[in-house]
Order: sequence, then structure tokens, then C-alpha cells
Amino acid sequence: MLRPALLATLLALSLGGAPVAAADMLVPPSGVMGVTDAQLTPDFWVARLADADKPLLDRAAIAALNERVARLDPSMHDIRHLPAALPRDQVKAWIEKLTSRPSKPLFDVKGAPVAAAAIDSVLANAAIDTIPAQVEPRYGMAVRRTALRGYPTDLRVFRDADDKDIDRFQESTLFPGDPLVSVHTSKDGNWVFVVSPRYAAWVNAADVAYGDAAAVFAHADATPYRVITGAKPLTVYTPEAPAVSELQLDMGTRVPLDTSLPADQPVNGQSPYASWVLSLPVRDARGALSFHPALLQRNQDSSPDYLPLTRANIVRQAFKFLGERYGWGHAYNGRDCSGFVSDVYRSMGVQMPRNTRDQSISPGLTHTLYTDKDGHDARLKAAMALEVGDLVYIPGHVMMVIGKIDGQPYVIHDVGGMSYRQADGSLRHVKLNEVSVTPLLPMMSSHDKTFVDIMTSIVRIR
Repeated sequence: MLRPALLATLLALSLGGAPVAAADMLVPPSGVMGVTDAQLTPDFWVARLADADKPLLDRAAIAALNERVARLDPSMHDIRHLPAALPRDQVKAWIEKLTSRPSKPLFDVKGAPVAAAAIDSVLANAAIDTIPAQVEPRYGMAVRRTALRGYPTDLRVFRDADDKDIDRFQESTLFPGDPLVSVHTSKDGNWVFVVSPRYAAWVNAADVAYGDAAAVFAHADATPYRVITGAKPLTVYTPEAPAVSELQLDMGTRVPLDTSLPADQPVNGQSPYASWVLSLPVRDARGALSFHPALLQRNQDSSPDYLPLTRANIVRQAFKFLGERYGWGHAYNGRDCSGFVSDVYRSMGVQMPRNTRDQSISPGLTHTLYTDKDGHDARLKAAMALEVGDLVYIPGHVMMVIGKIDGQPYVIHDVGGMSYRQADGSLRHVKLNEVSVTPLLPMMSSHDKTFVDIMTSIVRIR
């Protein structure tokens, strides 16, 4: 907790351009400056909010925001209105945006250099030269949480021999029921290149089921439905239907209810009276799409609609991920910084671009950009005016504002570590590698600059 007189000290240090020191801020045994156990609960921050439950945007405004992002943001894909055939150059451009020869050395999970022959094999498997002049998109759905990869391979590669976290071939993730179109298949047949509303990348072919476009979008739009509001609950274990047994449903996933079954009859061998009966996509042996009932216990976090977009809900949803392991591109069954903030907002119906850079400059979102022309004082003034739910971007990272203590902004973010100046002027680094709560002003980059001084954008969802 900050001492009552600390704000003036912080401002004096920051206005002078110097990083905030730890001399007057509590540094607990964790090393995470300015954060006590009390601050690791959502109630601590919600209690400090005025109008905590007042909607920031209503349903109509959120729908208009989503339409604007989908229409204006070049990272988004309108797969509902694709032509019956796509030209080779379009498909090739999608694939080559990700799948090209790496320009820097890569290392495998054992820290050994990845041989050029291994890269050659991966690129050959992409079979880009076999793309026909006209490609007929195949509509389908993801049947489970599945990785979106930059290359058609499970090979994990890293930029540094000591790095085991940031797999440079990992891009993002699809969730059960996400609609998509498949536009290309790898040489070995094990991977398909898919285009989803928020991302285009390679997916394991066994995780996609195919049907006609009408069936895909009818299921995606079906009512009534449940929105998953927990971090990652599982469906009920059911040996009768392994494809939907203990299936993970991540925050923000919208799942239709199966209303066709009698309420007094078992579903997959179990009474449904204490559960929601969901309708989930499944894949048969030939890859065809169908839908099967599955149970989600009523004591798991879900809602009949997206949660209201309020400050209290932003905080509470974000804290459901507190302590989750950092996962680049949603790896490690987690998420990264941009995946974290987008999943939180998705539970309230807001559909954001997937990647940090795209979010920070999206023409569909309300943002303030910062360049080298913006001095320290202007940046600090903006930081001190941050509101709950604001997203603060620096190169390669995003943070979500959760409130203030003695006027200083605090953030929750999925982050590798925290660096700050100690009382003696030395730089301390604390490895976090998880969703964490930290103050904003003391945070330092590897280039010995404060996060505020390298801030590139502030996005406000209003």
C-alpha cells in the first residue's frame, strides 16, 4: 500500500523524467512493489469504484462497436460474405503473411539450433505451390480449443536457446464452436489453413468439422444460449460421448442451448436438471459437422447473455485469470497479454482484434496514439487520467487499468516480469510469467525507460 504522502513524491520524480523509485513504496517478500495480499482480490478494487455497476455501453452500442471494428479493422475477416471461389493470390497472401522462411536463428525445446533442413521440411509441408487458381472455401467449426499456428507443424521454436516460453510458431487459439473457413491443406494432410473472424493460420485438421455455411452460422447465431463467464470451466464428464466430455469452454465463448430434449430424460446417461444442456459441434470420422448435447453444471460460471459492460464486471472478470500462467498465443492452456484483455472484454460482448499491435491502432476502437513527439509530461498526465478498463499499450504489451491508490494507477496484465528502480538506484527484476497486479508508474522496460515513456496507445472501450 502506498504511504499517504507518496503521490507527491511520485509526481515529482515522474515529472522530472526519472523513474519512480521504491524508497517510499512497500516492497513485500514477493518483490512485486506496491502490492499487498489485500490487493489481490477483485472486491478490494470494486469497493473503490464510483458507479461500479453503471453500464459503460449498452447492448446496442456494443453491437455498433463490434460492427465498426469488423468493418474497419484490416486484421478482422468477414467470413460470412466470402465469394464462392477465392483467387490463388488471396489465399497465398494469407498463408505467406505467416509462413515464410525465418530470418533469424531458431532453437528447439532442448536449446539446440533448428537445422535448415527442418525448416525446409516445414515449408515444403505448407505446399504453397499447389494452391489452385481458384479455391473453394470449406465452412466449418472448431470442435475443441485448438492452436492457431504460423506453420503446419507442432515443432516448438524459440529465438533464444534459454527461452522455453515464447514459441515463435504459435499464433493464437480457436475455441469450440468458432466458425471458420478452410482454404488450404498441408502436404501431409494433417494441417489446414483456416480463416476465422479474428485470425488466419494453420490448425490441426482433426480439430475442424465441416458443414455448409448455413448450418455453421445458424449454430453460431442460435438462441437461447449461454455465455461462459468463468476462466475455463469444463463440461460434465460423460463416457457415452467422449467428444464433448470434460470439454474446456474459455471465457467469452457463446454456446447454444439444446432445447430439443425432454427435461425429464437423461442426457449422456445423466439427469440434466442440475446442468445446462449445451449444443456443441462434433466431428465424425470423415470430418463432417454435427451437433451433440453436453452438460455444463449450473454451478459453473456462465450467463444467459453477455455480462453488462460495467467497471465492476471488468475488474471481476479480469481477476478470474489472476495467477494463470503466461501463454504466448494462448499456449500452455492460458493466454498472453492481448489474449487476456480480449477474453475479458469478450465476456461482455466486445469483440476485439487478437494481437497487441492491431488492438492498439484499430480504426474501429477509440484510441489515443503516442509518438516520439509526445513528451514525458503529456504522457504522465494521460497516465494519471486513466480510468478502470482502459487499455495501455507499449511495444509488444498491453495492460488493463483496475483503479488507483492515492491517485496512482494500477494495472492487471499477463506479463513476464516486473522491473523497477530500487532505493539505491539499482534495477530490480522480478519474474512473474502470469496474470499479475502491479502499479503502472514504476514499471521499467529492458531499455531503462518507464512504461509511461514508451507508451504507444491508450484504448478506451466506451
